[in-house]
Amino acid sequence: MTHRSHLALGGAMFGAALAFTVAADAAPLLDQGKLLLTGGVTNVEGAAGGGIATWATITGYGTNDGIGGNVHATYADVRDYRLTDYGAAVGLYNRVELSYARQDFDTRSVGPKLGLPQGYTFSQDVYGAKLRVIGDLVYDQDSLLPQISVGLQHKEESDKLHVIRSHAFGIRSASGTDYYVAATKLFLDQSLLVNATVRYTKANQGGLLGFGGPKSNDYKPQFEGSVGYLLSKKLVVGAEYRTKPDNVGLKENDWYDLYAAYALNKHVSVTLAYANLGDIATFKNQDGVYLSLQAGF
Repeated sequence: MTHRSHLALGGAMFGAALAFTVAADAAPLLDQGKLLLTGGVTNVEGAAGGGIATWATITGYGTNDGIGGNVHATYADVRDYRLTDYGAAVGLYNRVELSYARQDFDTRSVGPKLGLPQGYTFSQDVYGAKLRVIGDLVYDQDSLLPQISVGLQHKEESDKLHVIRSHAFGIRSASGTDYYVAATKLFLDQSLLVNATVRYTKANQGGLLGFGGPKSNDYKPQFEGSVGYLLSKKLVVGAEYRTKPDNVGLKENDWYDLYAAYALNKHVSVTLAYANLGDIATFKNQDGVYLSLQAGF
């Protein structure tokens, strides 16, 4: 599938949902009935959540009787690398989420030290599906039961040169699928959101450096945690933490971030974060800024 085809796929997902809504002249599907920010923002893999963690939330502002969706663009600039990310997601009746994200990873000046050309950029496509199993983020305030969702993210590297280089380091595959269970609880009276996700994966650096390696090619459970505090109905601040497996032989550090997300309205939101990704491919202390813009309904 070509680069243009991937763009067309993401746009088609968003456009199909919008066209379906416009065509409906019975009960409006585009109800936007959720509270502001309760659909989450978009993480680096295209799913509803924080910046680096996937939540149990379903994207968009559609309720059980409606649909929602968004497009997003993300820019992360750390010490030696740069990540740009864009895609689209659709939420159906607050039950099912379908998502797509394209990640472009720029090696900048360190490319030659990795056996790649100067400023070499390689890409990964992420196709996601999520199902809300039980619980409601907003309406279950009289219970400690969180909203619980299960999902998967299939990831494919699309750069042949990088795939060849990866196999030289003993990385087993250029594609793989993550599976996860996420639980998200919103305490409205305390203006507090808490999330915990268990991800079964063999991805290296989220899949950007392939899957499996000489140390292990087995699925391992990893943890993703988030907390957010609502300073107002439009602004949430918080922190996230994500563990990752060590498959290649180089210590793969955990990720964490400190973020602020602001919703101008139910159509536009922006997220700004300090992100620390630890050491990546022997280059140490990869920390910097993360900026994401989301637009939808």
